[in-house]
Amino acid sequence: MSWSTPKYPLIINPYESFMKKHLEHYGYFTGRNMAIARFGYEPKRNVKNVNSDDSDFESDDSENSTSNKIKNKIDWNNKGSKKAENYKWWLKDNIYNFGQREIEYQREPRWPFEMQVLPDKIRHIDAVIEELEPFYAKTGNEEMPLYKSDQKFKTIFYYNPHNCGYFIRSRVGGNRESCSRLTCDLSDIELSNTLLFESRFESGNLMKAVKINEFEYDLTLRYDLYTNKHTQWYYFQIKNAKPNVNYRFTITNFMKSDSLYNMGMKPLMYSELDAKNKNIGWRRWGTSIRYYKNNQRSEDQDGNLRSLYSLTWVCKFPNENDVYYFAHCYPYTYTNLQDYIADIQQDPVKNKYCKVKILCRTLAENLVHLLTITNPSENEEEASSKRAIVLTARVHPGETNSSWMMKGFLDFLLGNSPDAKLLRDTFIFKIVPMLNPDGVIIGNYRCSLTGRDLNRNYKTVLKEAFPSIWHTREMIKKLTQEREVLLYCDLHGHSRKNNVFIYGCHNNNNPKKRFQEHVFPMIMSKNAKDLFSYKSCKFKIQKSKQGTGRIVMWNLGIMNSFTLEATFSGSTLNQKNGYHFNSKDLEQLAYSFCDSILDYCDPDQTKCKLIMNEIESLLKEQIRSKLESQGINVDQINLLEDLDSLNIKLDEDEQESSDDAGSDSSADDGLPLHLERFAKPKKKKVKAKKVINQISRPKEQKEKKEKQTQNISVITSKQSNETLLKLQNKHRYILETEKKLLKPCLNNDSQSRNIRLRSAKPLVERNEERIAKKVNPNAIQLQLDTESAQLQTDPNFMTFRYTVPNEVNLPGSLYPHNHLCEHHRKKLSDLFLLKNLASNKI
Repeated sequence: MSWSTPKYPLIINPYESFMKKHLEHYGYFTGRNMAIARFGYEPKRNVKNVNSDDSDFESDDSENSTSNKIKNKIDWNNKGSKKAENYKWWLKDNIYNFGQREIEYQREPRWPFEMQVLPDKIRHIDAVIEELEPFYAKTGNEEMPLYKSDQKFKTIFYYNPHNCGYFIRSRVGGNRESCSRLTCDLSDIELSNTLLFESRFESGNLMKAVKINEFEYDLTLRYDLYTNKHTQWYYFQIKNAKPNVNYRFTITNFMKSDSLYNMGMKPLMYSELDAKNKNIGWRRWGTSIRYYKNNQRSEDQDGNLRSLYSLTWVCKFPNENDVYYFAHCYPYTYTNLQDYIADIQQDPVKNKYCKVKILCRTLAENLVHLLTITNPSENEEEASSKRAIVLTARVHPGETNSSWMMKGFLDFLLGNSPDAKLLRDTFIFKIVPMLNPDGVIIGNYRCSLTGRDLNRNYKTVLKEAFPSIWHTREMIKKLTQEREVLLYCDLHGHSRKNNVFIYGCHNNNNPKKRFQEHVFPMIMSKNAKDLFSYKSCKFKIQKSKQGTGRIVMWNLGIMNSFTLEATFSGSTLNQKNGYHFNSKDLEQLAYSFCDSILDYCDPDQTKCKLIMNEIESLLKEQIRSKLESQGINVDQINLLEDLDSLNIKLDEDEQESSDDAGSDSSADDGLPLHLERFAKPKKKKVKAKKVINQISRPKEQKEKKEKQTQNISVITSKQSNETLLKLQNKHRYILETEKKLLKPCLNNDSQSRNIRLRSAKPLVERNEERIAKKVNPNAIQLQLDTESAQLQTDPNFMTFRYTVPNEVNLPGSLYPHNHLCEHHRKKLSDLFLLKNLASNKI
C-alpha cells in the first residue's frame, strides 16, 4: 500500500488519534504510526534500494529482504570490487548502537522535498593558477548603483522554494514534479540578449536576477532556508554571455556592515571551457569592486528596519558559448566529501588506519561521518596511552574554506611521510569533516534545516533536532573519560579579517597553566609565517558565546580548545602580503598545523620554553602600555602575577573576539523552527502607560460599561451583515449567510420592550431548501441566541452555515461542551463570539 503525500503536515489531535487507533484495531495503518509521530506526515512506501530516494522508515522485514536482494547482486568472489566495499558501508552500525539498525550506504544527497533540483551534476576541477592573485586596488572612481524597484525591470530568474516555515521531510532529488530550465518566460529576441542564471544545484544560492539593461543585472541572494537572514554565500551559473563586453553585477541584499570586499577581495569565477582546454580552475575575477550601504531596507524578526548592503563588480568574459560560475569562496559540496571518503575506503592501505563510521543522520537523513585515524597498536597498554585530538569542520555551511583545510589535514595524516606516521603512532585522531551537510546541500550560509545556528547549540539536549552537534559532544565526553584529549579544533571561515588566526579560552583560573593556551598559536605563527597571524588571536570567554563548541569543550577540561579562523580573502604577512589565498594555500596551512602538533608535543621542551618566554614578554608589553595610559607606575609591579588584582583585560579593545566574529546571528537562536510552533507563546508585558491609564481612569471605564449595558439596539439585516464582516475580518472565518432575511417587525409595547423578528418562510420550507442545496456535512448550523443581550428573537430569524479552520485557538472558558472533541468545540464556541459582537462587547 502506498499513500499520497499531503501538501501540508498532519498534526494529530485527540479526535484524529482516537479514530486512528480505532481503525488500527480493524487492521488499517498498522506499523506506520512511528513515522507519523516523529515527522507529522505519512511518507510514501516504496521498495528500498542502496540509493534510496524515498523515506527511510521501513519495517525490519523489509530491511532484511532488501539486505538479501543486495547480497545476491554482490560479486563475493571479487573481494576488492566496488559492490563488496559498498556493502561494508551498508552493514556498519551506529557508533553508539542506538536502535541496533543497519545503515545503508548512501551516496546521493537528500534535499527538503519542496526544493527544485536540476538533474545535471556540477563538477569542477581542482586546479590552481600558479601565479599569485593580488588584491583589487581601489581607484576611487568605483560606482555605487542604487537599488532599483523590480516592477520597472524584467525579472529573468526567480527561485525561492515555497514552504510552510519549517522542515517537514526530505528525498533524493528534491521536488521532482516541475523543474523547468527557465524560471520565467522570455521571447527569442530577449534570449539572444539576456544572460541566463541558474542556482538549483548542490550548494547553489541565488534567488533572483533582474535585468536593468543588456549589460547590467541586479542579483538577490536567498536567505538561509526557513529564515529571513544570513546572506553571505553565493554560488550561481551564467550562460549566454558575450565575450569581451563589460557586464556589471550588483548583489543587493547583504546584511553585514563591513566586508573583505572593501579590503581588496575579488569574487571567484570558473569557466568550463578554460577548465577543459587550459586546465584552469577557479580564479579571482572582476574590477570596479565596491561594497557599500544601499537605499534598501528590510524588517527583522522584531519588526525593526535594518539597512542592506550591496556588492558590485564589473567583468569581461573570455569565451563565447561558455558556461561560467561565480562564488564567494571555493565550493566544496557534500558530494565532494562522499567521493573523498569512498576513495579512502577503497584504498587497501589507508583503510587499515582510517576507520569510517556513521556518527549520526541529520534531519534530512544525510550521513554525518566520523573518521578515526591511528596506526594499530601492538598491545592494549600502548593503545590506552595514546592521547586524542579532535577536529571538526563545516558547522557553518557557507564557510567552504574550512573544508579545504580539512582536506589538507586528511591528505597529510593519510600520507606516507615520516611525520604522518609519527602522528598516527602517537595520537588517535577523531575527525568530523562536515557537521552540517543539510545546510551545505541546500546552499545555506550559516544555519541548518532547523533554521538555527548549530554553533550556538553545543549545550543542547535536543538530540533529534541537532543530531550532529549532540552526538559530537557525547563522543568527545566519552573520549575524555577514556583518555586525555590534547587538542580540540573547530575549523571556520572569517568574513571581515585577513590571514588565519585562532580563538581560544584563557586559563586564568589555573595559575600553573596560565597562558599555556597561547603556546600552540605561537608555534603556528612560526611554522606558517605567510599565512598565520598571532596578533589576531584572541582568548576571551564571552557569556553570549557559551553555546559554541570552543567554550563547551573547554568546560569539559580540554585546555587547548580552539576555533581556527581562515579568511575568505588573503594574507597581509611577509611574502604573501596583498595576495589572495587559493585552495592549495588552505591545504598547506593544514600541513603546518600538523607540524605544530609535533613541535608542541616534542619530548624536548626547549622550543616550547623559548616560545613561552616570548609570549610573556609580549604580554608584559601590552600590560605596561595599558597601565601607563592609565597613569600607573609599573616599576614596582609584577605584571603577570598581579594581572588579576590590576583587573586588566587584554582583549577588551576587540569588538568581536569569538569564533563567529562578523556574523549577524544572535547568541541564543531559540528552539528549532519545527518545534517552536508547539511552544507556548510568551505573554506580552503590559506597557506602563496602559497601567497608568487603567489606574487613573477607573470611573470612566465603569461609566462606559454601564452605557453599553443600558443601550439596547435593534439588530436589523444591515447590522447583522456588518457583524458578520467583523467576525470574518477578525477571526478569518468563512461565513455563508442565508439569502433571504425577513425585515423585523417591532412590537410597540413599551412596557415589555420585547423585540420580535419573524422570517418570511416557515422553518420547514427553510430546512427543505438546505437539504436541496446538499449542505457540507463538515459544516455546522448555529442559531443566534441573544437573550443575554435583552433581545427576544424568533429562533428562525437567522442561521449561519460556515466552516471553521483548524488553526483557530479560543480561550477555554468559551467552550460550552467539554465532552466534545477539540475540533467540534471550536466550532460551537463561535456562537458566543457572534453573540458578543452583536452586543458590542468585542
